[in-house]
Amino acid sequence: MDLNLNGHRVIVTAGANGIGRAIVEAFLAEGARVATCDIDEEGLASLPGEVFRQRVDVGDTDALRGFIRASVAELGGLDCLVNNAGIAGPTAKVEDIDLAAWDQCLNICLTSQFVTCAEAAAHLRKSGNPSIINLSSVAGRFGFRLRTPYAAAKWGVIGLTKSLAIELGPDDIRVNAILPGLVSGDRQRRVQEARAQSQGRPLAEIEAEAFSYTSIRHYVSPGQLADQILYLASDRARTISGQAISVCGDMQMLA
Repeated sequence: MDLNLNGHRVIVTAGANGIGRAIVEAFLAEGARVATCDIDEEGLASLPGEVFRQRVDVGDTDALRGFIRASVAELGGLDCLVNNAGIAGPTAKVEDIDLAAWDQCLNICLTSQFVTCAEAAAHLRKSGNPSIINLSSVAGRFGFRLRTPYAAAKWGVIGLTKSLAIELGPDDIRVNAILPGLVSGDRQRRVQEARAQSQGRPLAEIEAEAFSYTSIRHYVSPGQLADQILYLASDRARTISGQAISVCGDMQMLA
């Protein structure tokens, strides 16, 4: 299927590794022009040479705004913003979570998306096929025991997405959220290890329990998420907006 994304101008936050890297590589394969940021300088350096890249901590608002402006200048405009940056946050009982850890998780996972959307909106209005795709999580649909900051942030992403879809819809800017389930990779492994340690249970038991709540008991690959994002960025999705789209193997709950 030709998604007609050749020359599409795309910004992806946190594109050096994992899901973000898969998104960057998928857009490049379609002929898009891509800008990305990350805190991982080595990962950024290993991206293809045609990618515009900067080392940016998305929790630094001024640096993040500067990256968006520099990217738009480099790309000559903007057609699609993909808000991928996020952190797992602490795994602990609510009374044991430090306020600074709460603030950091919400800042990285939610406030950074608000900042990029606000900075990008004026540029997207000039595009003939504008879209914003925000990465939430199935934690944005379910409560998540011992992961209060992360779940709160990911629920917030849904509220941000729905509100911006209404606000920016008259400008033909589509705004959607992707809700990944259990995604293969180092980050998911670290999350499950933290849960296993906090609960004093074997890692294999934690993993088996997580899959027991899904209909399709396989990890989601970063490439599958990238495929969904490319479709939403294409003109074929021109009337899809305000949606929270789960890619999770039909997950029913989080333990």
